[in-house]
Amino acid sequence: MNKKLAIFFLSTGALGSHAQADDNNVMEFENMVVSTPISKPASKFAKPVTVLSGDEMRTKVGTTIGDTLKNEPGITSQSFGPGVGTPVIRGQSGPRVRVMQNSLGNNDVSSLSPDHANGVEPILVERVEVLRGPSTLLYGSGAIGGVVNVIDNRIPEQVPDKLVGGAGEQRYDSATNETSSALKLEGGKNGVAYHVDGFYRDQGNTHIGGSAIDEDAAHAADPGLNIVNNPNGLIDNSKARSRGGSVGVSKIGDVGLVGVSINSLEKNYGIPPDGSGGAPVTIDLNQTKYDFKGQLNQPFALAEKLRMKFGYTDYKHVEMDAGVPATTFLNKSYESRLELDHKPIGLLDGVLGFQSVNSQFATIGAEALVPRTDLASYGLFDVESFKIGAVTYELGARGEWQTIAAENRNSLTYKPISGSASASWDITNQHQVSLAFTHSQRAPQIQELFSNGVHEATHSYELGNANLNKELSNNLDLGYRYNADWMTAELNLFHNWVGDYIYQQRTGSVFNRDSETIEAICSAGASCVPVVASRQAAATFKGFEAKTVFPLMQNHYGAVDLTLFGDYTRGTFEQGGNVPRMPPLRYGLQLSYEKNDWSTNARLTRGEAQNYAGEHDSNTPGYLLLNLGTQYRLASFADSEVLLFAKAKNLLNENIRNSTSYLRNFAPEPGRSAEIGIRVSY
Repeated sequence: MNKKLAIFFLSTGALGSHAQADDNNVMEFENMVVSTPISKPASKFAKPVTVLSGDEMRTKVGTTIGDTLKNEPGITSQSFGPGVGTPVIRGQSGPRVRVMQNSLGNNDVSSLSPDHANGVEPILVERVEVLRGPSTLLYGSGAIGGVVNVIDNRIPEQVPDKLVGGAGEQRYDSATNETSSALKLEGGKNGVAYHVDGFYRDQGNTHIGGSAIDEDAAHAADPGLNIVNNPNGLIDNSKARSRGGSVGVSKIGDVGLVGVSINSLEKNYGIPPDGSGGAPVTIDLNQTKYDFKGQLNQPFALAEKLRMKFGYTDYKHVEMDAGVPATTFLNKSYESRLELDHKPIGLLDGVLGFQSVNSQFATIGAEALVPRTDLASYGLFDVESFKIGAVTYELGARGEWQTIAAENRNSLTYKPISGSASASWDITNQHQVSLAFTHSQRAPQIQELFSNGVHEATHSYELGNANLNKELSNNLDLGYRYNADWMTAELNLFHNWVGDYIYQQRTGSVFNRDSETIEAICSAGASCVPVVASRQAAATFKGFEAKTVFPLMQNHYGAVDLTLFGDYTRGTFEQGGNVPRMPPLRYGLQLSYEKNDWSTNARLTRGEAQNYAGEHDSNTPGYLLLNLGTQYRLASFADSEVLLFAKAKNLLNENIRNSTSYLRNFAPEPGRSAEIGIRVSY
């Protein structure tokens, strides 16, 4: 692997670097403004920023937010069957990647367990921003992977130029016989703007390129597993169905704005079985969100803008065994933010603020894993930027006070303190170097502390540890960008030292359901599941993301670009051993063609074998992933635009095992498939 890594650096990284989006999007950094409170071009962030919007967003939309982002540099998806897919950034997932909607936390329970779906519906999204570095401290501590901010204009901030506008979209995907429909209406007049959207998605069982279960790997990880059913070409119990919608309205004027919205989401999806013949497990999810947003422009002498946001989330999901409710997860969450954009003070330009999150979490049922818990978090943050000569600096700091009050247990208090500093140097118009250092602290979550019981969805017995300490992370990020007519490229290197890293690991022992005891080896004839325990140890993560784009042709015949790309993350423990569920080395190339309103691309990705799976976990083999995509924009008529798009995915029909997934041995990625869609904007 080291030899392949060296060859890749010579072929891409040594040439220079540039953060340009793949597929058929030519990205000019100075025009791609990232919508944090400190709005600025993506190229001015010292750590890499990923932005998806417009036609590129439409062609990359997947069934989950993880599926949508999984081909971006440094990002994969922690799949758990087609109904679940949370983002994995540089090997980090769960609570280390904060997913937000319109800069407020989504406040579902997807960070607590890999089988819990995220409440974000990608087909309604207008823009996705993935942030790292000082700006992440605006939204929380401990997001060492990054922040995913999903923007859907649920509460409008501008009055549209017409009373009625919007878009409609229809898709079909042969991998799951999925049909999805979405509709959006927006408009406004006389300082009032409104937004209405809705969607419906129906999926069948997922078609794959081989057997659902890798029996050898499954038995190696769980010797007591008795596999009696292993379908070929299909993943059983992987159907999913979801629907939802939002209504929002704003009053906008010179003084500022005030707006409200309500959003509803219903989702039902199956958990792929382990082949033992047990009852099928499905999850029935319901979520309702109420959001409020207010903004005052220049409210007093030193203030440019004063923003207030408040969100209430009522979340519930029920895990069903053979259609009978088994465990219910409830989360009622209140989140508020107060942000002040101050006017420039000397060289300083920035934002400071206050954030609070209060939740009541509970699991109900015979298999309840975690006690009823009240959680409270209060944070103060400040992020400032300034420029001296050709160097732009950014400094961030955040302090939090968190309490976890579990039923019949002593209350726990944590005080995470985080800080970050970065510099971006425009050496010339073509060359840019950036350096960032971030120190962050993360308090353990309730499932890491208190889990104790069988979790049917993950096919395991989960065991927490109430004595866990805070995580302490120190991350160094070095980037280089190059932009010229003949080539644009980017190279990012990172090294992250984490003290007291919290992780879930198979222990090698099993839980005997019959005797309700933990055993080294499953007793003959007994029903057992592997034990997964929360542990803590010092860990190191290092790796890179690289991309180089060569414009091969640009004339009256059209434009042709060649993109070379790759990313890699290696996670190890200081005492020896491998951090579990790390993504493998990926690299490949993409050839794109564009002329007028038509564009197409072919993308070939090589994923190397993951032979550093972690203790008691199974390795995953390498793969080749070949995808084709095309889109055509019809000439405008009657103030409408029509976008036709199609994708051919996994054309080699590889049975890909996702190394970041808990279900790698039971639910491979979809096989060969075709997706077609149409979007009408008016």
